[in-house]
Amino acid sequence: MSASIKDNSTIGDRIPPLESGDRLTRHEFERRYTAMPHIKKAELIEGVVYLASPVRFRSHAEPHAHLITWLGIYQVYTPSIDLGNNPTVRLDLDNELQPDAVLLIDEQLGGQARISNDDYIEGAPELVAEVAASSASIDLHDKKRAYRRNGVQEYIVWQVLDNRLDWFSLQNGEYVPLKVDTDGVIKSQVFPGLWLALPALLTGNMTKVLALLQQGLNSTEHSTFVKQLSQALDKA
Repeated sequence: MSASIKDNSTIGDRIPPLESGDRLTRHEFERRYTAMPHIKKAELIEGVVYLASPVRFRSHAEPHAHLITWLGIYQVYTPSIDLGNNPTVRLDLDNELQPDAVLLIDEQLGGQARISNDDYIEGAPELVAEVAASSASIDLHDKKRAYRRNGVQEYIVWQVLDNRLDWFSLQNGEYVPLKVDTDGVIKSQVFPGLWLALPALLTGNMTKVLALLQQGLNSTEHSTFVKQLSQALDKA
């Protein structure tokens, strides 16, 4: 084979660099990624490598921080729930992603993902959240298909430039948008008490976002959920 044609082999002991557009197996993707520690974020999506661009503040870093704050407070008050910030997720043989945030239920308590021996998430977390520039992003296309196919139960995509957030629920194998009530509130179907004041989030009013979340944490459904998790933990 000509040296000018890319494949998954090495030349001698040299590991080829990871480049956007490469089509690789997940094993080869991990091998090259590990050999390039200066790369902060790379993903394998449907067998294709994507390298992240530098992170802009208003269109990514700040909304990402707001999502993590909201989810982090929920996680603190909900035992046996794990929160990940940009974790590596081995979704399937063609997809190894680094979503902006994930919430997952402990595997011993019925969660559908697990933490591998080398400390990565394997399988589909219950909830994944991504910050996207706009509706043209791969987050609403290839990633969405991969998450749906692998059974991620809820998928949040915040399209910052479009000032829009979609919260999808997996129903009968398809993603259906969760309804926003007349007060602009969306409620998780998987994590009781995880309530979002959508207009407040989109305008950066985190005080109102967290006040509504506190109402969710004080709700009967969240209390019941915590009791169920505690009982499952006792039996595990």
